[in-house]
Amino acid sequence: MNVQWWSLVIYAAAAVAEIAGCFAFWAWLRLDLTPLWLIPGIASLILFAFLLTQVDLTLAGRAYAAYGGIYITASVVWLCVIEGQTPDRFDFAGVGFSLLGTAIILLAPSLRS
Repeated sequence: MNVQWWSLVIYAAAAVAEIAGCFAFWAWLRLDLTPLWLIPGIASLILFAFLLTQVDLTLAGRAYAAYGGIYITASVVWLCVIEGQTPDRFDFAGVGFSLLGTAIILLAPSLRS
């Protein structure tokens, strides 16, 4: 599998793990749910951090920067699927710009050498 495509798969899994982990904390504090929500939340955030180390880029900052577009996309999907809100044109525009940035970072010729 192409390295860049594999990175996108890892980033997608990391985004789900990060959003789920953060949501667990949010649900505990904002929805007054049981502190037991923190257990899967912490596990999910540990998985998120581990997954980001699996991206085949030599610099952590570049890996995190490229991840940003995937995170934004996953957050808008979460907004729609989990929270039942329809994204608006500004959400879609933001996703488009952030994915463009991710593509530029991941596909840059200097990173393939």
